[in-house]
Amino acid sequence: MNTNDFDFELPEELIAQTPLEQRDASKLLVIDPVTKEMTDTHFDHIIDQLNPGDALVMNNTRVLPARLYGEKNDTHGHVEFLLLKNTQGDQWEVLAKPAKRLKVGAKVSFGDGRLTATVTEELDHGGRIVEFSYDGIFLEVLESLGEMPLPPYIHEKLEDRDRYQTVYAKENGSAAAPTAGLHFTPELLQNIEAKGVKLVYLTLHVGLGTFRPVSVDNVDEHEMHSEFYTLSQEAADTLNSVKATGGRIVAVGTTSIRTLETIGNKYNGRLQADSGWTNIFIKPGYQFTVVDAFSTNFHLPKSTLVMLVSAFAGREFVLDAYKHAVQERYRFFSFGDAMFVTQRAGK
Repeated sequence: MNTNDFDFELPEELIAQTPLEQRDASKLLVIDPVTKEMTDTHFDHIIDQLNPGDALVMNNTRVLPARLYGEKNDTHGHVEFLLLKNTQGDQWEVLAKPAKRLKVGAKVSFGDGRLTATVTEELDHGGRIVEFSYDGIFLEVLESLGEMPLPPYIHEKLEDRDRYQTVYAKENGSAAAPTAGLHFTPELLQNIEAKGVKLVYLTLHVGLGTFRPVSVDNVDEHEMHSEFYTLSQEAADTLNSVKATGGRIVAVGTTSIRTLETIGNKYNGRLQADSGWTNIFIKPGYQFTVVDAFSTNFHLPKSTLVMLVSAFAGREFVLDAYKHAVQERYRFFSFGDAMFVTQRAGK
């Protein structure tokens, strides 16, 4: 497969720059890969796509205000850090700009010295391992000094940082939001649960790799980034019970899909408590073991996320759906509209 097989025309004005005032007012394109039907509706009608006995699986990761602006202690030159992951203690892997000036031993201050960092290791592509020093609780310091790490295609300032969090965000650790979940409101989730749908949560901390384009022509040569996931035994038991009684596992977003499929592959299609790092690359030809349907946003051309959706629903049909979304002026990417895929192609 060639990366260009997943390309499509996308007018720049369709890239959503700000969230809608009401989360569930987004448009929703419902597609059925078996019948090839497409239906235009709104996100609050997603409840119509869910049946009593189904499980709705959501990623409860919480985005850290992981973008920090500071200056080098010796030259006072401006420095930008994007926190990627906590390696141990107060050590973090960060993406630094300009990285070439940050050698081992360099010190950087943020917020008039309320937070300082010392470079302890140099990594490839602008990466650094740094050790932070501060008074108090690190996450509280970060909340006061950091900014939300919005994707590079969003150029507008986010007025309310909570709009880049899902309403069920709980576990700190992401460098980006699981954006398929941004459409849900507490009221919508209550209505879904009242219908007899199980609400199940897992955690996958979204890394910077979610923004990285595929840079090789041959899809098989692309190396996926690793992300940390956790599924509890209670969640696994609920999902296995749903499967056993004929219900569907409906994933919210590609992060939930990747977590469920990672665990399902490890345990022959069943789920159990598990945590670790996954770099699963789901592309056409992949055989799904767990997920029966899902919701997701509209993704970048030639991205691994479009490839994942194509693996589930068929490449040509997905590209037809994206063409329809462009014609109907759907909003794309993180703050954009959503798609619901009702079942796997070939089921």
